Amino acid sequence: MSFNQKLKIVVIGASGTIGKELSRSLEAKGHEVVKVSRNSGDFKADIQDKQSLESLFKQIGAFDAVAIAAGDVVNGPLESLTDENFAFAIGNKLMGQVNVVRTALRNIADGGSFTLVSGILSDEPISGGTIGTLVNGGVEGFVKALSHELPRGLRINCISPNVLTESEAYHPYFPGLVPVDGWKVARAYERSILGIINGRIVTVYA
Repeated sequence: MSFNQKLKIVVIGASGTIGKELSRSLEAKGHEVVKVSRNSGDFKADIQDKQSLESLFKQIGAFDAVAIAAGDVVNGPLESLTDENFAFAIGNKLMGQVNVVRTALRNIADGGSFTLVSGILSDEPISGGTIGTLVNGGVEGFVKALSHELPRGLRINCISPNVLTESEAYHPYFPGLVPVDGWKVARAYERSILGIINGRIVTVYA
């Protein structure tokens, strides 16, 4: 992408704290933002449903970048976790993001970019966070490997944020960690989308 080019950017998870901050900032810079969420936005889609994703990108058509700020996992002590808990998290936050990339490849412009999301549990495990650490590690491994295989000058990166300042209900589960503001995480997404980095895990921990 050329410097100062106005881009068409798909933001998945646009109704959340990070998605809202990112969409607002990108639009202020003159970019076209296509907002996608499960229940609101310009388009509705569920990343856990591959057919939903195929329909989404068919409707959107050509675009320059896709940024994901969505993905759910289940937390709890290992002995309380079920096969269904693991399958849900892997199918949602891990395979959901993998399938976004797979289904979007045919529509993304040459030189475009993908930005995925993991989280601080990759580096700082917490009590009850086994599934989160497992899934985040998978997302980051996918990004590192795929960055060497993407065609047409495409790039892929992953943003790994700390627990958000705005997510007060989750603060007790991250003892000793200083929450990070959502707008700071959004800036990291912009670095991935508007910059030149590739195959990077961009941490926003402080």
